Amino acid sequence: MAEKSFDLIVIGAGPGGYVAAIRGAQLGLSVAIVEREHLGGICLNWGCIPTKALLRSSEVFHLMHRAKEFGLKADNIGYDLDAVVKRSRKVAGQLSGGIGHLMTKNKVTVFMGAAKLAGKGKFSVKTDKGSEELTAKNIVLATGARARNLPGLEADGKRVWMYKDALDPPHMPKKLLVIGSGAIGIEFASFYNTLGADTTVVEVMDRILPVEDEEISKFAKKQFEKQGMKIMQKAVVKQLDRAADKVTAHIEVGGKVEKHEFDTVISAVGIVGNVEDLGLEEMGVKVDRTHVVTDEYCRTGVDGLYAIGDIAGAPWLAHKASHEGVMVAELIAGKHAHPVKPESIAGCTYCHPQIASVGYTEAKAKELGYDIKVGRFPFIGNGKAIALGEPEGMIKTVFDAKTGELLGAHMVGAEVTELIQGYVVGRQLETTEEDLMNTVFPHPTLSEMMHEAVLDAYGKVIHM
Repeated sequence: MAEKSFDLIVIGAGPGGYVAAIRGAQLGLSVAIVEREHLGGICLNWGCIPTKALLRSSEVFHLMHRAKEFGLKADNIGYDLDAVVKRSRKVAGQLSGGIGHLMTKNKVTVFMGAAKLAGKGKFSVKTDKGSEELTAKNIVLATGARARNLPGLEADGKRVWMYKDALDPPHMPKKLLVIGSGAIGIEFASFYNTLGADTTVVEVMDRILPVEDEEISKFAKKQFEKQGMKIMQKAVVKQLDRAADKVTAHIEVGGKVEKHEFDTVISAVGIVGNVEDLGLEEMGVKVDRTHVVTDEYCRTGVDGLYAIGDIAGAPWLAHKASHEGVMVAELIAGKHAHPVKPESIAGCTYCHPQIASVGYTEAKAKELGYDIKVGRFPFIGNGKAIALGEPEGMIKTVFDAKTGELLGAHMVGAEVTELIQGYVVGRQLETTEEDLMNTVFPHPTLSEMMHEAVLDAYGKVIHM
């Protein structure tokens, strides 16, 4: 069979891979992309997008119950879970189909199948029609990651779920256990708790949302508990006893093992990189704990072979993968590329209340030796937040006391996943506290709290 040759082959069509393919094509490279399952990857099909569609439904449901606060009437409030899921799947399908259009528009050749390295610059692809042999000067690995399955806690799709099961559930949980309080776990806990499930979250660390600033984690925990969630910290699920209609969880907390019964369990205990069956070992690619080791430019050490996105390690975020895809494509095309700085990538969690952050936490900044100034501003002091009926929240800023550099920003509250980009841009432009103080923020907006949090760090806050 004749080999098909390209300037660039991308393995994996998630938010890292398809973006790398598009940018490479824009720069005049001949590009092929190989995907074994869905264009758009996990993010568009079973991750970022469909979960946000579900959470939007639960947000509206929550607001319907608050109608009286806004002078409105809503009787016999309820939901149709099948219809909620159907909308979520439709949104995901629409965007996945759009990726196919973008591939055609940019003249990217698509191969649907499983790829394996067959030597330097070579890949074999098993498709429904047989096998394709592809060669390229440059190959980008963008195979992503999958949910971690811990021994004894494996999903069965019936009573014990992974994220895919939770996105298209076989039943509505009545009593739910969520194992893990990272972004995925907390988002599903928030969704099902809002729809009425009696929800318990178990976290092995000493606080939920452990990658966030400690102050934000504590604030969020209080809000979740107000909503009826039960939070178990420094706790470990040791065993799951499964029956037809229930699961008994053995949970170790405080040195003792307690037994709790649930009808549904969601396991959200991290991810592992999709590094198997690619032929990486034969090529001499270094893999560390299921992730390909790369330099700041996503180079693997093997000439012409790059790795981007989740397979290349933390932070495991779609926007990080996309930016790496652009960077690598430009590097391959001979352009001046800027490496991605992990500490300048925002993280967003779409629970209720929302959580968003960028840069160093207060604790990390101190650990790195910075002399810091910290500012805070509560949602209750903001007119727009009160008008929205969303007075619970906080914005926190961390500055270098010597230079005025914005080291980090941390938020919890309504719409903070949209607000955080203001601080992201500020960090990218190397904005100082003086620049932010002299910026005029529009009124009335939630963004005014960003201004006040900066002012507070320097003893100039106005509305508190």
